[in-house]
Amino acid sequence: MGIADEDSTDKQRVAGRLVADDGSLFIVQITDPHLRKEEDGTLLGMNTRYSLDAVLQLIKQNHATPNAVLATGDLAQDGSVEAYQSFDEKVETFDCPVFWFSGNHDDRDAMKQVAGGRGVLEKVVRMGNWQFIFLDSLLEGEVHGHLSDSELKLLDDTLSERPDLYSMVSFHHHPVDIDCKWLDAIGLKNRDELLRIIDGHSNVRCLLWGHIHQEIDLVRKGVRLLATPSTCVQFLPKSESFAVDSLAPGYRWLQLNSDGSINSGVERADHIEFQVDYSSKGY
Repeated sequence: MGIADEDSTDKQRVAGRLVADDGSLFIVQITDPHLRKEEDGTLLGMNTRYSLDAVLQLIKQNHATPNAVLATGDLAQDGSVEAYQSFDEKVETFDCPVFWFSGNHDDRDAMKQVAGGRGVLEKVVRMGNWQFIFLDSLLEGEVHGHLSDSELKLLDDTLSERPDLYSMVSFHHHPVDIDCKWLDAIGLKNRDELLRIIDGHSNVRCLLWGHIHQEIDLVRKGVRLLATPSTCVQFLPKSESFAVDSLAPGYRWLQLNSDGSINSGVERADHIEFQVDYSSKGY
């Protein structure tokens, strides 16, 4: 298990950003870029490299110096090395660590090839009063998600090892139903096992995911449940069958406070015009 540790006393620099006087951390989440091998590759009519560029530009305008950027799966639509190379080039301009993990469209081997030994695929990262646990919910050949026994053990062991640290647990597939019939059929299938572990540890403050291409902000047993818009096409909330939304691509910011509380919001690149195929029946 790889663990990246960062010291975080007041006024020290943590992962490229000056820590606030109150010891809080500032994190940016991007998710579901769905890049392709081709520069002009699209998803449902939207050029996904162009839309990712627009979102990254917005992040740099609004939040230029986060402590970390989290990329929560489906970085590629086609699992190609070229797609991950493009993603890597686009996010390496941040003056902070960027952490990746896989979604159902990703290819683990291609991701590892591009990531090399630079630490972008770390499973556990500790900064200040917080730790981040990144889980892989990709189940080969399936659209829905599943956490292996080894991933669940990693989670349980890591939470037990540092009960003094507030914890954010992140993965790709949604662990709760979101009142969207077609998406709920392709969520995390062994969610009960995950939530049983979460319920057994009082230091978990947030579950953070992607996959659903829409914003969710809920609370379950005192734990914040957050999902984030894609950097490309959005899916229509509360839809029975596949449907595309007209909202713009976006990202999520999170301020993780030293007392374990979380401030968070979503920003969208709604100043840019995007082409979307609203007639599509799937992706």
